[in-house]
Amino acid sequence: MLFSELKCKDVINIKDCRKLGRVCDLEFDPCSGCICKIMVPGCNKLLGFLNCEPNIVIPFRDIKQIGPDIILVDIHC
Repeated sequence: MLFSELKCKDVINIKDCRKLGRVCDLEFDPCSGCICKIMVPGCNKLLGFLNCEPNIVIPFRDIKQIGPDIILVDIHC
């Protein structure tokens, strides 16, 4: 899967069925080349920069499924 395909998928938290946003960045392990974490923007799109929070960082172990349109994660917010 390409990053361009991954960043078009909505990230959904299965704990509360809340849409977190879309993938904006990835963190790789430089030795193994494996993905360690994905990041989702923390900004509220309605208020823009007035209500910006740091990115939501999701460890790869918390990704439960990557489907054709969404990524399901299990995190505590």
